[in-house]
Amino acid sequence: MRVDKWLWAARFYRTRALAVKSCELGRVELSGQAVKPAREVRPGDLLRIRTEGGDYEVEVVALSEVRGPATVAQTLYRETEASRARRALVAEQRRLEPQVFAAASGRPTKKDRREMARLRER
Repeated sequence: MRVDKWLWAARFYRTRALAVKSCELGRVELSGQAVKPAREVRPGDLLRIRTEGGDYEVEVVALSEVRGPATVAQTLYRETEASRARRALVAEQRRLEPQVFAAASGRPTKKDRREMARLRER
């Protein structure tokens, strides 16, 4: 089975086009080597997948050509313990980082102007 179809069926990517693009950009590796979208994947293969949701290291357990519910998709692979621990650590670090908010764009509101005036008076 093609690796791009499997990634789509296993719900790592929303569309096959995104799975293809990810393979072409080298974000999917099979046994340490970047794969092309048409590369065959078999049960027992070890894939490393970089997505917006994090880095996954998974073993292919089963193949499916159709995209089913998430519960079925999770039966297609088994994530390694090291991968789970790494993703949990990254999530914890992200949670502990200070939140940076973008500056408001456009004109200040009346409330903002009053706040600025109050700060200037000090």
